[in-house]
Amino acid sequence: MSMQVTLPPGFLAESLGRIQPSPTLAVTQKARDLKAAGRNVIGLGAGEPDFDTPDNIKEAGIAAIRRGETKYTPVEGIPELRAAISAKFKRENGLDYAPSETFVGPGGKAIIYTALMATLNPGDEVIVPSPYWVSYPDIVRLAGAKPVVVETRMEDGFRLRADVLDAAITPRTKWLIFNQPSNPTGACYSVEQLRALTDVLVRHPHVWVLTDDMYEHLVYGGFKFTSIGAAEPRLMPRLVTMNGVSKAYAMTGWRIGYCAAPETLIKAMSKLQSQAATNATSVAQWAAVEALNGPQDFITERAKLFEERRDLVVSMLNQTRGITCPTPEGAFYVYPSIRELIGKSTRSGKKIASDEDFVSALLESENVAVVQGAAFGSSPFFRISYATSNQLLEEACRRIQRFCADLR
Repeated sequence: MSMQVTLPPGFLAESLGRIQPSPTLAVTQKARDLKAAGRNVIGLGAGEPDFDTPDNIKEAGIAAIRRGETKYTPVEGIPELRAAISAKFKRENGLDYAPSETFVGPGGKAIIYTALMATLNPGDEVIVPSPYWVSYPDIVRLAGAKPVVVETRMEDGFRLRADVLDAAITPRTKWLIFNQPSNPTGACYSVEQLRALTDVLVRHPHVWVLTDDMYEHLVYGGFKFTSIGAAEPRLMPRLVTMNGVSKAYAMTGWRIGYCAAPETLIKAMSKLQSQAATNATSVAQWAAVEALNGPQDFITERAKLFEERRDLVVSMLNQTRGITCPTPEGAFYVYPSIRELIGKSTRSGKKIASDEDFVSALLESENVAVVQGAAFGSSPFFRISYATSNQLLEEACRRIQRFCADLR
């Protein structure tokens, strides 16, 4: 029997009041709970590939267990993984980082958290383009700093414009958080588009850049990914290049994120992690060595399947009354507009006054779980993760079409 305890006033940290639980994880858990209760729910909230971790990577983890690689590791990561990260950045991104300039954490989110917590002070500002991944602004707030949200527009492909970036920079700006391919929009940047932004950043030498490249391998239509440091090497002394094995290698549960940055910052991050997680899981680190050093051909094969799913969802949503769905160039999300549906009502009389109302009514009437655009700082939109089977995606889109057709 659980204890019902009322915590005394002021017991919880004030910093907790500055953040919210992750909306994407909340939607995923709600879909799980409804399924467990017998509802035929299709959950499209999780940013998690439905593919399994490749066998060679699993076997590397099993072999590490059998070798007894189950002890504490160096805080920054095992040397073999740091060497693999250094080689990966050189091989795939044209970035020269020494192993001593790399860092391993328990997931990509932990990398972002550690970098920001190690550097932010009250009064500092962090530029966060919206739509943004849900955790960026809350991590900034938790560190006591101020997220400066700058909007991107659907008509610009949800890409940050150089003039908007320039206008947002102040003497207090410490970081720009930059994510491409984007979660939630799938927006990508060509080298020319990157250089328009880096030209601004070069003029503001006090601004550091944290680039989240987690979805770099999931790009479509012949698009070629370029990391921001390769587009403008002059930014390298104030750049953190973050990545991980979660998405491309279907290793979300293994919890391995990594980054590369100037060694002085790596040491500061190590100091913080030494008093937090200590190190990423030893066995998962050995599996990540195999992921980065082993065969990579399956990534392209899976990306083709994701592209087929993208095309299916975009086509069906654009045939849906009141929905406009851009075609993303990367990641495994679509971010459709429901502007034409705001103000309409369901058959039961519930008014759709916001994207929160839309996703709530959609779940209630059609058992489809998606995430409201407000969670990503931009409304009225919603996000679908198409990291699931074609069959489920088709059925979900048919339900969405039915729901929208019934709105009055």
